[in-house]
Amino acid sequence: MASSKKWASSISSIASLIYFNLIIFQIPLFRVPCRTGICTTPIELTSSQLIASEIFPAVVVKTLLYPGAIANAIIKNASIPSYNNLLNDYNLINVKEAPVTTDLQYLEVLAGSYFSVAGAFLGLLKYGRVSLFGMLIIIWGLVKEAILRKPANTSPLKSVYMYPAMSIAVVCAFSSIRRDVRRLMRSCRARRAAKPPWSSSKSKRK
Repeated sequence: MASSKKWASSISSIASLIYFNLIIFQIPLFRVPCRTGICTTPIELTSSQLIASEIFPAVVVKTLLYPGAIANAIIKNASIPSYNNLLNDYNLINVKEAPVTTDLQYLEVLAGSYFSVAGAFLGLLKYGRVSLFGMLIIIWGLVKEAILRKPANTSPLKSVYMYPAMSIAVVCAFSSIRRDVRRLMRSCRARRAAKPPWSSSKSKRK
């Protein structure tokens, strides 16, 4: 019992850390139109809404964006962006004047992005269910948009898309929930215990 708890705790901690890095370093998970143009990460969607609604001051949004901006600069072998110019780099200067129709159309993706970003931080404190909830809402919004609605813009660069990294984020979000990991481990052990060993089944045939 103690070993299963230890394994579940280790798996949960590693999964929470991987999920946090996926979110905070802005690994592209999806592609949807937004107020700033095209958003590919939950932080981009969340930041555009925070700036437009003025719920938090701009310094909080820039702090949220800066790790991902540095990571993108390193990947593209570009210069490190200036902290003071982040809002301009992410097209957030005039986001208040942008129409809200796009956000309303992708409301599920927007809501899921809020939960995903919040869950990334809560997961480090061992509260991982928020992350999974946010991922499921995002997936539902993307699937609904792709199936139930006809795309208004046929351009492949502006159409709704789900990147392969989304599957990694979902697995990490699920694995960050310690209770669910323990239940999965118990069910696997129960199946192994219920399955007769090969030697005994072979002897019965003889």
